[in-house]
Amino acid sequence: MWEKQSLGDVCNLTGGGTPSKSNDSFYQGDIPWVTVRDMKSHDIVDTTFKITNEAVTSSSTNVIPAGSVIIATRVGLGKVAIIKQDMAINQDIKAVIPKNKNLSTSYLYWWLRSKSQELIKAGTGATVQGVKLTFVNNLQITTPKIEEQKRIVAILDQAFADIDKARATAERNLKNARELFDRYLQQVFSQCGEGRKAVKLEELVTKDCSLSYGIVQPGLEFDGGLPVVRPTDLASDTIQINGLKRINPVLAESYKRTTLQGGELLLCVRGSTGVISLAASELKGANVTRGIVPIRFASEHMIQKFGYYQFISKHVQEQIREKTYGAALMQINIRDVKKLEFSVPPFSYQNEAIFKLDEMASLVDRLKNVYQDKLNNLTELKKSILQKAFKGELTKSKGTVV
Repeated sequence: MWEKQSLGDVCNLTGGGTPSKSNDSFYQGDIPWVTVRDMKSHDIVDTTFKITNEAVTSSSTNVIPAGSVIIATRVGLGKVAIIKQDMAINQDIKAVIPKNKNLSTSYLYWWLRSKSQELIKAGTGATVQGVKLTFVNNLQITTPKIEEQKRIVAILDQAFADIDKARATAERNLKNARELFDRYLQQVFSQCGEGRKAVKLEELVTKDCSLSYGIVQPGLEFDGGLPVVRPTDLASDTIQINGLKRINPVLAESYKRTTLQGGELLLCVRGSTGVISLAASELKGANVTRGIVPIRFASEHMIQKFGYYQFISKHVQEQIREKTYGAALMQINIRDVKKLEFSVPPFSYQNEAIFKLDEMASLVDRLKNVYQDKLNNLTELKKSILQKAFKGELTKSKGTVV
C-alpha cells in the first residue's frame, strides 16, 4: 500500500506578495511576477508583469526557483502550474516545494490537479474565495516510490495530451457547426434582399406594437407577482415562464405598451445589444424591463419567425452594431431600432426560408449537442483518470497495487 502523509510534512509552502502599485519603478524590472491570471496552462513560461530586485526586497513577495509547483489559494482556487524559470509570486499563490528528492515535482503537480475540486469546495469568503494554509498543509498525499511516481506522471502526461487533442478537435467541430448555420443564414438573406427595397422596422410592425422599452425600475422579487423578462434571460431561442423574475404588478401599470401577448420577438437594447429571443405563448400578460423591446411584425408584411431569422442575420446585426454606443453599458436608442432596415420578400419565399432554416437549425443543434457531449465526457474522463492515478489503479500489475 502507498504511504499517506500530510502535504505539510513532505513540502514547504511559500507565499508571496504584491510590491506597492504606487511605485511604478517596481514594475520595470526583469523578474517575472506571477498572478493567478498567468496560470492558464500546465507551464508558466512568462508573466504579464515584471518586477525589480528592489520590489522583491521591499515587499513580501518571494522568488521561487524554476521547476517549482505553484497553486492558487485565493481567487483562482484549483489552479495549478509549474514555473519554467525563477519567478516571484503574489499573495494569492503558494509555492509547494518538496523537502527532499523522494517527491517528484511533476507527480506533485498532477496530485494537486486531482485535488482542485477539493480546494474549490473548501473556499470561504463573501467576495473573494480562499483556503487557509492549515487546510492545504493537512491535505493527505500518497507517496509511492520515485520510480512509481515517474510511471504515473508518464501515463498522465500522455493521457492528458491525447484528451487535449481530442478536445481541440471537438471544439473545432463545435465552432464549425455554428459557422455552418451562420453561412446558410447569410446565404438565405443575401438572396432575399436582391432587387428588393429595404423597409424600416417601424413600418413593418403591428399598430399596437410601440417599439418601446419596458419597465425602468422593476423593483424587488414579489412572491406570486408579474413575470418580467430581463436582458439576462435572453439565453435561449425561446423564453419560457419558468425562472423569470416576479415583480409587483402595480409597477407595470405605466408600461402597458410593452405587455406581452406571447410570440413576440424580444430584442436586447442595453448590454448585449442585438441578442434576440422568441417569447413563448405562456408569457401572455407578462412584461419586460428597460433593456428589452418587444416586436410584433404585422402579418400582412412579415411572418414572425422569418423576422426572427432576419434579426439574427449579418445584415441586421451589423446595423445594430453600427448604432450601438457606450463604454460601461452598451446600448442602442429606440429611434435607431425603429430605423433598422429589413427585406420583405413574398410570403412564398418567407415560408420556404423558414422551413429550410428550421431544418438547418435542427441539424446544427444535433451536431452541437454531439460535440458538447464529447467535451463534457472528456472533462469527466480527466477527473476519472486523476482519481484512479492516485489510488494506484493506473499502474496495477497482475491485480496488485504497486
